[in-house]
Amino acid sequence: MKGTWAQVRSYERSVQLLMVNQLTINLGFYMLMPYLATHLSGSLGLAGWAVGLVLGVRNFSQQGMFLVGGTLADRLGYKPLIVAGCLLRTAGFATLGLVDSLPALLAASAATGLAGALFNPAVRAYLAVDAGERRVEAFALFNVFYQAGILLGPLVGMVLTGVDFRITCLVAAAVFAVLSAVQIRSLPARRADGAEPGAPGGAREKVLAQWRGILSNRPFLLFSTVMTGSYVLSYQVYLALPLEVRRLGGDGAYGTAATAALFAVSGLGTILFQTRVTAWCTARMAPGRALTWGLLTMGAAFVPLLLAAVVPLPDGGGWRWLTAVVPPMLAAVLLALGTMITYPFEMDTLVRLSGDRLVATHYGLYNTVCGVGITLGNLLTGVALDAARVAGMAVLPWLALAALGLLCGGAVFGLDRSGRLAAGARPARAEPAKA
Repeated sequence: MKGTWAQVRSYERSVQLLMVNQLTINLGFYMLMPYLATHLSGSLGLAGWAVGLVLGVRNFSQQGMFLVGGTLADRLGYKPLIVAGCLLRTAGFATLGLVDSLPALLAASAATGLAGALFNPAVRAYLAVDAGERRVEAFALFNVFYQAGILLGPLVGMVLTGVDFRITCLVAAAVFAVLSAVQIRSLPARRADGAEPGAPGGAREKVLAQWRGILSNRPFLLFSTVMTGSYVLSYQVYLALPLEVRRLGGDGAYGTAATAALFAVSGLGTILFQTRVTAWCTARMAPGRALTWGLLTMGAAFVPLLLAAVVPLPDGGGWRWLTAVVPPMLAAVLLALGTMITYPFEMDTLVRLSGDRLVATHYGLYNTVCGVGITLGNLLTGVALDAARVAGMAVLPWLALAALGLLCGGAVFGLDRSGRLAAGARPARAEPAKA
């Protein structure tokens, strides 16, 4: 960790603050969200459909507004959108802890989702601008802080929720309030081109003209579509792997502990090894090749589960529990490794494909495309898991997920070999401003 801190200190203050901000954002978010469904269905007594609606509204308002958030960040500057998002999440989290009517809960949930759509593209674009040529290393460090927040948040939330969920909401809101104040005071203002907002510049394009230019950037759209597969694969740490552990190991204390270990392995692995993995890959391979190997590694993560599905399990005892835990744990480790390989190069490639123009808008559209892909991918994964149980074909979901990794890895390899991932391959066109 000393090496990680030394790397962080080598960047200017704005980059350091963005990394600490992301840790705090995830800390506040994950101390509350994992326990929200239980609060809604238990303490408030909402029906299942209402719980799903509240959670779905949050996800829809975030995924659906990413493009708008990125566009506003490019036009107004990154800092205003980051601060606005944190202030909006402060209000949303406080409201979740203070109201009990469905309309008010829906409004608060929508506010928390919109907040993420405002600050997420802005944070990543800001980091890309200020990190300059050291973007790959900066995004590796950013992922360390990102995962640390995910790891710490549920632990803090578990303690607070043990007292009262409303306290969890108010503490999470306070975290975002403090974060907002720190950013207002300490985060330098920054515009898309790296200049101070308000500095003289050329006439601006219309928003629709900017969007048309991005939608005509075929390499960017192809890359976005292909990389959606990586998010579907990595999300299985939250979906398929816990379900498999509980299916084979049961719902008792062992199953709960094994599920918690999946998240711990993924988070701790990233915190401890992300910068080393990135440095190793940077020294030995080009970005396109690193992305290819990362996706293939993520696909290979499901091979242990595939093999376990064709090996007869003992009827009971320690061996059965061990067989239920070890393959999912190996899968979690390989998924974490694949994500560590891909993430920094993925973020850097997006900047290069944007031609260093409208970076936040590109990130916003990318997040929207991936969000839609995750939703569809998880739906299909759930269908495959159900079909596997009904038909007695336990290999089906793991075979499909492994094939997805192979397919996406091959697609990125093809994009790289054809030159479509090169800097300036086909940037968004600058169109003349219209009156």
